[in-house]
Amino acid sequence: MRLSSGFVPTVKETPADAVIPSHQLMIRAGMIRALAAGIYTYLPLCYRSMKKAMEIIREEMDAIGAQELHLPALSPIELWEETGRVKAFGDILFHVKNRPLVLAPTHEEVICWLAKNHVSSYKEMPQIWYQIQTKFRNEPRPRSGVLRGRQFTMKDSYSLDATWEGLDKSYDLHAAAYKKIFSRCGLKFFVVGASSGAMGGTGSQEFMMESNAGEDVIAVSADNSYAANVEVATSRMAPALREAVSAPLKEVHTPDIKTIDQVAAFLKIDHARLAKSVVWWAGETPVLALLLGNDELNEAKLMTAMGAEVRPIEPEKLLQLTGADGGSIGPVGLRERTPASAAFKIIADNRLKGANNLTSGANRNDYHLMNIDLERDCRIDGYFDLRTIQPGEESPNGTGPLRVVKGVELGHIFKLGTKYADAMGAKFLDEHGKEQPIIMGSYGIGVERIIACHIEQNHDEQGIIWDKALAPFMFHLIAVGTKSKAVAEAAEAIYAQMGAARLEVLFDDRGDVSPGFKFKDADLLGMPYQVIVGEKNLAQGKVEIKERRSGERTFVPKEELLEHLRQLAEA
Repeated sequence: MRLSSGFVPTVKETPADAVIPSHQLMIRAGMIRALAAGIYTYLPLCYRSMKKAMEIIREEMDAIGAQELHLPALSPIELWEETGRVKAFGDILFHVKNRPLVLAPTHEEVICWLAKNHVSSYKEMPQIWYQIQTKFRNEPRPRSGVLRGRQFTMKDSYSLDATWEGLDKSYDLHAAAYKKIFSRCGLKFFVVGASSGAMGGTGSQEFMMESNAGEDVIAVSADNSYAANVEVATSRMAPALREAVSAPLKEVHTPDIKTIDQVAAFLKIDHARLAKSVVWWAGETPVLALLLGNDELNEAKLMTAMGAEVRPIEPEKLLQLTGADGGSIGPVGLRERTPASAAFKIIADNRLKGANNLTSGANRNDYHLMNIDLERDCRIDGYFDLRTIQPGEESPNGTGPLRVVKGVELGHIFKLGTKYADAMGAKFLDEHGKEQPIIMGSYGIGVERIIACHIEQNHDEQGIIWDKALAPFMFHLIAVGTKSKAVAEAAEAIYAQMGAARLEVLFDDRGDVSPGFKFKDADLLGMPYQVIVGEKNLAQGKVEIKERRSGERTFVPKEELLEHLRQLAEA
């Protein structure tokens, strides 16, 4: 490709709206242009890199026996209503005006529909189907360039199995394939336990890159042997101690006392003897969640515990249901105060299991109850891990304190189980002729994220530094001093030889651009090797080669150049 006729609109200045390095450099290097917020045009250099990433993905997916197909971006809204995900996705889901259709952000429903109609026996499984396709999510605040857009390219694959052991195998195959994909793309990543969120299912893992540009928050142990999204992360925290004697309940007046810190100070008691009450909706059921002291409720863990979408109860609705405001709610007598049609579920964090002599709200404003024994005074519907871990807490595997970092999700794998098959009636006949729901897995990779994350990890003050696997071109041929006939002819000859040898080369043959400008563009674009044809070296029968990453320069005899370049490309 010749720069004189190619479309590579580089710019000198950093765009004002671009905050993270990958966004800045992708614009400056002429890789992307924004058509609208979160909607990008991928220009030739970018799309060449994307195609390389997609080819790596295809090779590794094919290697585990996956079959590529292509599903429609439009799907009937009825499929999404069957699984309840119209409500789960909310405003993120694009609806087609005046048509009962949606633009798919993912394709579990369509895959399940396809399986329901065409997979009827255990003999037809396992199956792994995948596609690389444009997806749509109506992000309310698209940002960080292609890392958080409204339109994006995803590799999504789906496994269909007849047994849970089969699902485990399909899941492990994908986990291994993902590690190979990201390693081949030159990315430094780690794998974390994660929440399944709106996808549902029995388990999931995220493949993450540590970055300040990330929107996910990850807990990582000191030696990186433990890593988990804070939505599911745990730590070694001591439980509340059960004292030998449970004192009798005592109601105390606590005027204008609302927060845990205020209660502890007013009653002169330790935070470890306080049970904080947090009230939420789980679907249409009110839930009181108890946490020890100042522990913070983890919304994702609450959703997992309740098996439903959750949201805070509105203050006016809480007052209507209980007769008290937030800060005065507690577990004792709560069910008796609310109508049977809106009976509270009461759950507690694992740290409170068996605890006694606790203080919590009395379910009337300005009063608290002391000496609550959770076994004696109330019925707890279940104990769960509900708290959000904090930096510095001991890792659950005992390898030191946890640090909390930001991360960018590269890929996500889910064990969906029978969630979608149950909802949509996708069944098969097992070896005994009995109907069973198809067991599914779902696995996604963001293609643009691979490119952006590679740039986040591989750049300097001058520009991008591509690894070979994703570089738009392996070589950047630069003719220095094109007014020299000898330089122009030599550069043209080298370009022709490289093309004939099928070496990927971007040729800066521009005659109206200074050498300094060409070198700056070359460093900005970041191809692995720069092949520099200049008058001085040419007079000595040599061509200069600069490695972009190290800056190392070598001078190769012109007659040996092609073989040297072949060796670099194959190394």
